This record gives sequence, structure tokens and C-alpha cells, in this order.
Amino acid sequence: MRLLMLGGTGFVGGAVVAEAVRRDWSVTVFNRGVHGEAPAGVHRLRGDRDAPDGLAALAGGEWDLVVDTWDGAPRAVRDAARALAGAVPHYVYVSSGSVYAPPVDPGSGEEARTVAAEPDADDGDYASNKAGGERAAVEVFGDRALLVRAGLILGPGEDIGRLPWWLHRIARGGAVLAPGPRDLPVQYVDVRDLASWLLDRGAEGVGGAYNVVSRTGHTTMGELLDAVVATTGSDATLRWTEPEPILAAGVEPWNDLPVWIPRGHEYRWLQERDVERAYAAGLVCRPVAETVADTWRWLREVGRVPARAGRPARAPVGLAPEREAALLASLPAA
Repeated sequence: MRLLMLGGTGFVGGAVVAEAVRRDWSVTVFNRGVHGEAPAGVHRLRGDRDAPDGLAALAGGEWDLVVDTWDGAPRAVRDAARALAGAVPHYVYVSSGSVYAPPVDPGSGEEARTVAAEPDADDGDYASNKAGGERAAVEVFGDRALLVRAGLILGPGEDIGRLPWWLHRIARGGAVLAPGPRDLPVQYVDVRDLASWLLDRGAEGVGGAYNVVSRTGHTTMGELLDAVVATTGSDATLRWTEPEPILAAGVEPWNDLPVWIPRGHEYRWLQERDVERAYAAGLVCRPVAETVADTWRWLREVGRVPARAGRPARAPVGLAPEREAALLASLPAA
């Protein structure tokens, strides 16, 4: 297989390239060449999708599959799709569950309504950019476009820092605010499982939209944080706390305490999406302990969460130590 990866040095793009190389595919990456490196043997094309004539390096090429993770202006997806319409038979666009228009009912599938967006928009928020990117891919490739609506993505290379925050925090030791309940179901996908699935389905020519994330309860908050304690070898004590005092203290689920979204929260649906279509199409998700261990091994090698390749920096995630300490001190003695 001949793969064209638009980008290829970031979190998801890097995992896709690594998996394609492992399969001994012929891999070409197209990017500006200013972030990261590609594995040996990968062909590199230079271009800036935001610049006039920035796609010129793609002219004359032929591939079996293109994968695009773009989350900026939808017009960049439209322009790339048009430029590649005669050069590749199938377009895989890595989208997001964020495209669904609120309010979203927990358990909803791919049929749920998506946010308003235009395929030629110059920019917008994350949700509208991804929704517009979907429309741009479908506008050009029709049912030859695979829309991969990923959920929470964890694993080695993570450039947002959700699982890395928990790894660093628990490795530091001491009393750790553990947001309950312990059995709260968590829904996520390891980036390597995401990459493997989208390459398999892309190679088959599968089209349409898929929620690509584990089943709800593939792990729980308890299993996740227990795995972090075991992996780091920390002497940390997890102080399991019900949601009410945490929320009353102004702590934001997902951002202040990464991964955690309690039941009843307006964004709980992000951890309760219907994924049976993806599982029927071959999605397999590895155990949480493997994702945690491999992420810790990678994190110790690189030292810190990397910058997002080619995109503006995001606000850091995770509760500040002084806020955590104050909240722990306000709780009844364990």
C-alpha cells in the first residue's frame, strides 16, 4: 500500500505513520518540515496548506490512501481533497466526537446531529473546524471518504497531556485527589489502536462516519488510576472523593481533573457514545494497563509533553498543586 499522510509528525499522525511503516507500506508525509521527524525510509514532501500554491508538491503523485488529521480551517481539507481527487481513491479524515451538536444524549451513535459548519470556512472553533473538514472530504470524495470520529485519545506521544498529568501527579506521591466514583466508566481509545483501525478500513475502501473509541467501561477511573500507581511504583495514596464536593469547589471535569466526567454532567456523553458500528468493523482496544505502562515509558524518555505539531498551544490541563491541597484539606479525614 502507498500511504500519503498529511502532517505525520504529531500525536495521531505520528502513530499512523509508525503503524504504516511497521506494515512495510510505502509512506509519504506532506508537511512544512518544521516539527518533528519521520522514521527512516519515509518520503517527505514539503508544503504549507495555508499558503498560496502550498499543495504544489503533491502534483503528479499517486497513492492508494490518504490520511488527514487537520483541525484548522476546513478550506484546507477541501483544497487538499480537490488536489488529490485524481491521485488517490480513498480519503480518511480523522475527525472528533466534538462534531456532535449539543445537547447530545448519552448512548447516541453516528446518526446524531452535528454542528453547523461549512467546507470552505476560513476558521472556527474546534468542533466547527472538524465538522467542516468532514463536509469538505465528503464534498470531494463522497462515499469514498472515511470519517473517523475519535473520542478521548490516549497513549504514547499524547500532546495534550491528560494521561501524562496523572502519571506525573501520582509519581510525585502523597495524597492524590481521586475523583469518584471508582467504578465510573471511562471511554477512550489508544492512539495505536486508532491508527491500526483506520489503516485497515482505509485500505478496504470503507466510507462513512464511525465513532472510533472503546466501549463505555472499557476501563473505569479506579482501574485507570490503579494502573498509574502500579506503573509508576508510587507510594501515592488515592483519596477517592465523590463528585459533589469536587464540583462545589469549582473544579472543572476533563480539564482540571483530566479524563474524569461525572455522571449527570452536560458533557458526560463524551464518555458514553455508541461505538458498535466501529466494533462491528473490527475495532480492538488493548487493556488500559498496557496504554498506561507504554505512555509512562515514553514520557520518561521524552521528559515532557511535546508541543502540538503545527497548531497553536493549548492551555495546560490538570489541577494546580495548591488547589488540590486546599481541597484535600477541606475533606473529612479518610
